[in-house]
Amino acid sequence: MDILQYFADHHDHFFYLVAGISFIVELTIMGLGGPLLFFAIASFITGVLINLGVISGWEMEIFILGVLTALTTLLLWKPLKNFQNSGGGTDTSSDMIGKQVPASSEITLEKGTIRYSGIDWSSRLDTKATVASIADGEQCVITSVDGNIMIVKPN
Repeated sequence: MDILQYFADHHDHFFYLVAGISFIVELTIMGLGGPLLFFAIASFITGVLINLGVISGWEMEIFILGVLTALTTLLLWKPLKNFQNSGGGTDTSSDMIGKQVPASSEITLEKGTIRYSGIDWSSRLDTKATVASIADGEQCVITSVDGNIMIVKPN
């Protein structure tokens, strides 16, 4: 029995295979952030519905796959986006935290730069700081790291 005949006889197994491949591609290449995740979930559900005998025939199976992809996208997009963007807060593990450094440009709550180890780093003022800005050349202390932005307060 060749593979094409097998999948022609077992539509549910085809949808399980499509779901598995979609999940693998989503997790390895796309990093769980793309629409392939919703397609994979819908493929799996379609396979289950075929296995239970709820739907049959390629036309109906493909139609249900499209509808389920749209429904899973509508239901899961916002919760998964919120989960993905929840992050872990500011980084407190950097060895730069606590270092006293000079400001290489004025630092405000929105932007600025500091000079550390011969490099100008993007920075911004800590929201708990008692000043509105740190002037160019003034000393400041790194309180945390947010990605590649140093959060600082006056010395």
